[in-house]
Amino acid sequence: MKRILFLMIMMGMVVVSADAKKKVKTAVFPDGSPIPAWFSDTAKVDVATLGKQYVVTDYGVKTDSTVVQTEALQAVIDRAAQEGGGVVVIPRGTFLSGSLFFKKGTHLHVAEGGRLKGSDRIRHFKIVDTRMEGQSLKYFAALVNADGIDGFTITGHGTIDGNGYNYWEEFWIRREYNRQCTNLEAMRPRLTYISNCKNVTVQDVRLINSPFWTNHVYRSDHVRFLGCYIFSPTSGVKAPSSDAIDLDVCHDVLVKGCYMSVNDDAVVLKGGKGTWADKDPNNGPNYNIIIEDCTYGKVHGCLTLGSESLYDKNVVLRRCKVTDATRVLWLKMRPDTPQHYEYVTVENIEGNCGSFLVVRPWTQFFKPEDREDMPLSTCNNIVMRNINMNCKNFFDVGKSDKYHLTDFVFENINVRDEKKAFDASLIDNCVVKNLVVE
Repeated sequence: MKRILFLMIMMGMVVVSADAKKKVKTAVFPDGSPIPAWFSDTAKVDVATLGKQYVVTDYGVKTDSTVVQTEALQAVIDRAAQEGGGVVVIPRGTFLSGSLFFKKGTHLHVAEGGRLKGSDRIRHFKIVDTRMEGQSLKYFAALVNADGIDGFTITGHGTIDGNGYNYWEEFWIRREYNRQCTNLEAMRPRLTYISNCKNVTVQDVRLINSPFWTNHVYRSDHVRFLGCYIFSPTSGVKAPSSDAIDLDVCHDVLVKGCYMSVNDDAVVLKGGKGTWADKDPNNGPNYNIIIEDCTYGKVHGCLTLGSESLYDKNVVLRRCKVTDATRVLWLKMRPDTPQHYEYVTVENIEGNCGSFLVVRPWTQFFKPEDREDMPLSTCNNIVMRNINMNCKNFFDVGKSDKYHLTDFVFENINVRDEKKAFDASLIDNCVVKNLVVE
């Protein structure tokens, strides 16, 4: 009896050991490197642990939604920083502002019923050294700015509202007058700009109606977006280029449990553009990025690499529901920029889309230059598996002498596809396992 019990225990240990090995085996990035434990820490920040709370109305800010109070709000941020840090609290009510700059040790909390609302006049936003569309340049600051802060947080169930209507309307008027009008020429602020920061958390808050990109993160790492609601109009007067989250030269980023519906792409990887972009020290790669358990309303692309992007690696999109995306995975290939996208995995996705995978040349506002050693752009080790979608065109892929596609995997895929254009011959070493196209 003891011998039988011993054997059963040993067998149980073997099973547990096998299960443990299986779990360890799955906790890796697409290139096989281990996913750090940091990505499993999805606990929300407790605002009570962040220091003294500075409710703005206690420090001279009026409860008046018609008055732009940039200076008064900035004074509260500056005071919190001078007194050793703390949480700047936007209480119930609407508070109108231009560009605000958070300092070391300060945080932003927008209480439920509170609304930090951007001015609809561009003159209320400072022109600063910043980053836009893969370039380092002077441009308008965002509504909420944080630079060089370790541990910066934006929390609360309130709303940060970009008040973008007039900006959008002017953009479309400019574009009607001049079809070549660029995004930068239609002067618009972003909603948030987080740069050169570490250990950032943006949680629970509603981020809506941005005049331009909604959230722009540059040269930052260990950044979490948890349970956020990100929205801009996709009908009526649409919100042009209102990307939900732009990651620009970032690593170790988690986007979890967010809702995104914007009139452009959702999560976008940036990093630089132009024939010599890989030689510019302000540009760089994005790597170790996980987007999971999110829901997409109407977006142009759920996960977009480019167009202003150089090198992206170890990117995972998983366990997401798609309501009405124009594209799910969009690899934008600029003929004027050396690009390398590798080790990207899209898995456990369900819903409805126009195109699921898009790989095409992107030539909007591009400027090719002569360069003898111009690297050939490459997309490799791109995996799509466990997909259940209704698509107009599952496989929207084109070949080009400007890029090389290799080592794609399509596994356990069931799609209703109107176009039925799947062609594995367009990709070198393309592996297809259990692909059902109806």
